[in-house]
Amino acid sequence: MIKFEIGKKYYCTSICDHNARWEYTVTKRTEKSIWIAENGVKEKRVSLKEYDNSEMVYPTGKYSMCPVLRAERVVA
Repeated sequence: MIKFEIGKKYYCTSICDHNARWEYTVTKRTEKSIWIAENGVKEKRVSLKEYDNSEMVYPTGKYSMCPVLRAERVVA
């Protein structure tokens, strides 16, 4: 299982436009949730889900065509 790690930055892209990219830093975590900060400004708690042997979250909420942040997408 690939998991989110505190202090690492992860990215997700838009379904409609692959050039649209959001980056989030994990600031805290528990077994069931993580806290993420976008550009070091807004920190919010999101619930962890599992998909395809990886942790994932919905950083802006769950809705049609929403971005999905996955643990394997680490910013290099």
